[in-house]
Amino acid sequence: MPQPAGEAPRGSALVLLGTPIGNLGDASPRMRAEIAAADLIAAEDTRRFLGLAERLGIAHSGAIMSLFDHNEADRAAVLADEVAAGKRVVLLTDAGMPAVSDPGYRVVREVSERGLPVTSAPGPSAALTALALSGLPSDRFAFEGFLPRKPGERARRLAGLARDERTLILFESPHRIAAAMEDVVAAFGPDRPMTISRELTKTYEEVLRGTSGELARAAHAGLRGELTLVIAGFRGTASDPADHLPEVARLVDGGMRAKKAAVEVAGRHGLSTRAVYEAYLHA
Repeated sequence: MPQPAGEAPRGSALVLLGTPIGNLGDASPRMRAEIAAADLIAAEDTRRFLGLAERLGIAHSGAIMSLFDHNEADRAAVLADEVAAGKRVVLLTDAGMPAVSDPGYRVVREVSERGLPVTSAPGPSAALTALALSGLPSDRFAFEGFLPRKPGERARRLAGLARDERTLILFESPHRIAAAMEDVVAAFGPDRPMTISRELTKTYEEVLRGTSGELARAAHAGLRGELTLVIAGFRGTASDPADHLPEVARLVDGGMRAKKAAVEVAGRHGLSTRAVYEAYLHA
């Protein structure tokens, strides 16, 4: 039976609390009630939480503890102890759902392994919002979070995803988006349908739609804000990189460097640049 909307939360538990990703109007009545009733609030950034609570006019009396990537492992046991002691512990991050490319999963693991209750007050998610807005197939999708910062690791990650048939969701920062999109084109080719969403739920929300090549050019022109990439899954007929080595050889014979030739040929056929290049080197 559904719980009445106005009923106050009660009982000891770890509560994963979704917070607005931009628009304060997305703050749910349950989010407000959980914050007001919490015995302890574990926040990714305590100052940002206090600012959010102030803007929303939420009264809270629970103790506040910081919980971020670098201290989560140490504080997971502390928070589990608080739940075991009968406390209602609310865990929230700066925006969106905890434990989704944000702190939280280590605490959930610790609390649940002790047989203690874990629940959630769901809220907005940039990943699912961007997927819904993309217009790309959503029956099967994979969330890959943030791409690696190092160029080589990023290129390898994307190459490994090039033939994944699921729609892919990725996060990227505005500082790395141009380089990241170069690697997307190298791995997926220039014709893969995709979107880049920015400033989701905010006044200047924007969803850029096009092919990977088109959006790579847009990325070089500069994009601001938190970015969510949604990339269509692989739909081409599978082919062996070795089948296209004559094309690579012709380009190399014409004076093109082997790596650049591999990029071009891979883009034409929706192949991984790394796979084509390595096939050429070992031919």
